[in-house]
Amino acid sequence: MSEQTKYTEDNIRSLDWKEHIRMRPGMYIGKLGDGSSPDDGIYILIKEVLDNSIDEYVMGAGKTIEIAVKETAVTIRDFGRGIPLGKVVDVVSKMNTGGKYDSKAFKKSVGLNGVGTKAVNALSSSFKVQSVRDDKTTFAEFEKGVLITKSDIEASSLRKGTKVTFTPDSEIFQKYKFRSEYIIKMIKNYVYLNIGLTIIFNGEKYFSENGLKDLLDENIADESKMFPIIHLMDEDIEVAITYSKAQYSEEYHSFVNGQHTTQGGTHQNAFREGIVKTIRDFFGKNYEASDIRKSIVSAVSIKVMEPIFESQTKTKLGSTEMGGNLPTVRTFISDFLKTKLDNYLHRNPNTAESIQRKIIQAEKERKELSGIRKLAKDRAKKASLHNKKLRDCRVHLGDMKKENRLDTSLFITEGDSASGSITKSRNVNTQAVFSLKGKPLNSYGLSKKIVYENEEFNLLQSALNIEDGVENLRYNNIVIATDADVDGMHIRLLLITFFLQFFPELIKKGHLYILETPLFRVRDKKDTFYCYSEQERRNAIKKLRGKPEITRFKGLGEISPNEFVHFIGKDIRLDPVMLDKEMTIDKLLEFYMGKNTPDRQKFIIENLKVELDLVEDL
Repeated sequence: MSEQTKYTEDNIRSLDWKEHIRMRPGMYIGKLGDGSSPDDGIYILIKEVLDNSIDEYVMGAGKTIEIAVKETAVTIRDFGRGIPLGKVVDVVSKMNTGGKYDSKAFKKSVGLNGVGTKAVNALSSSFKVQSVRDDKTTFAEFEKGVLITKSDIEASSLRKGTKVTFTPDSEIFQKYKFRSEYIIKMIKNYVYLNIGLTIIFNGEKYFSENGLKDLLDENIADESKMFPIIHLMDEDIEVAITYSKAQYSEEYHSFVNGQHTTQGGTHQNAFREGIVKTIRDFFGKNYEASDIRKSIVSAVSIKVMEPIFESQTKTKLGSTEMGGNLPTVRTFISDFLKTKLDNYLHRNPNTAESIQRKIIQAEKERKELSGIRKLAKDRAKKASLHNKKLRDCRVHLGDMKKENRLDTSLFITEGDSASGSITKSRNVNTQAVFSLKGKPLNSYGLSKKIVYENEEFNLLQSALNIEDGVENLRYNNIVIATDADVDGMHIRLLLITFFLQFFPELIKKGHLYILETPLFRVRDKKDTFYCYSEQERRNAIKKLRGKPEITRFKGLGEISPNEFVHFIGKDIRLDPVMLDKEMTIDKLLEFYMGKNTPDRQKFIIENLKVELDLVEDL
């Protein structure tokens, strides 16, 4: 037997809690990332600590939570009951330790596994926890999960509660930065779900008076709503429903015990089924489910006893039972809609008429598209066999586990040389490439029919698997990779127009990015610097000891695969495309792709990268 294949007692290792978390962080917080995506690990760390403070509020302790983020340090202070002083160290450093195993203390909490703060502790270069209760306080400080300092229990005049301060470890989260936009969105979801709660973030107050109704108001402009938001509540459930004039697909915001389940789960599926059944029964007609749900924008929140999630990051509910003496999740939600929504529609006939008109219009459009869709699917299937457009990654070729989907990216690029460079330098496990042939069609003002009739759009839709919505999106990150010039800018705008027009939820959910590539290479015989701006170029020249050789990259195709690997690997720079809450989708489309106004011409000429919402670093 060779040395490589020996398997003895020496191969067996036992890791302590912090070593295991640091070696396998993905098991605890999903992907790492650099802060450019809302599901990156640094935001999960904030969420894990914040969840504990939210649970205190749910239990009736503390109406205010304070959050401060300064550069890389995060501080979260609640005014709840405070961790029992003798257990402060155990709660943040002993796995499977916490009060949430006692269902009497935390009846319907978010965190149940006793893992969250331990993961934050292990993955932080510095971590401090302080508890105040019964006019006494104590604190403990850690570095990478190792206890450094533990104070004695002392008298204190501070308000009761818990304060946690941590800095994500740069060895784990390389070159990261917090984006306030993502943190604010997380905070808003918490206050929507907890009417009466105030969260103060860097001095700014956030609270909600109308729960999920406020959430939908935040996400859809008044002029885009087909009718006023339907807002229904009962014990352990709250829903908000409307339809959008500005989008074709379904959009759901689902929550369990205050946890944003971005990947849905049993409750979201039950809600979708319940809407269809209630509408069919109300009108006494067997409408197609897709026609009923087309353009719906809704939110659903339920509270479950001891929920079961499909991962530690709690993004998808697996529970089928509500707990206690309640029926199943499916029956509970279905019965609620059957009673409450049916009653609402009887009391609001104008809303009922709007829904029926929308369904009939959707039915008409579906029938008109049916023949085209079949032909388009056949073309997409044939094209994929010849691999003309898409060079897929191993996650989708069956060679890797599906849980790696969070790390998958699809690069959309134009031209053979650019797509060739990316294809040769990509990570074949998780990175795929879709090659455009020239500039895509301007889809502004066109109907969904064009998505099937245009070969580029049809194949792109097929590659992403988004024809019936983003629930089965094949790639977590959709990256537009074009040249950093005016033509490249135009292609970006055309692609963003396509997504805004037909699949806005991809942008709303943070899946669309612009790839930043260097404008210059500055080097001498010893050192090489890749510069993304004129200022970086000047700084690089100052660092060199010899005569600099400066190359201006005019296009992606000019960057060799050996160099390109640096720009789409661990040092990748992505600019998220975001929707400014002050600008509706209609207004954005009108500005970017409407008539040739001087403002738009100036914008295209002066900006070589797209940012629909400028996100300032904290």
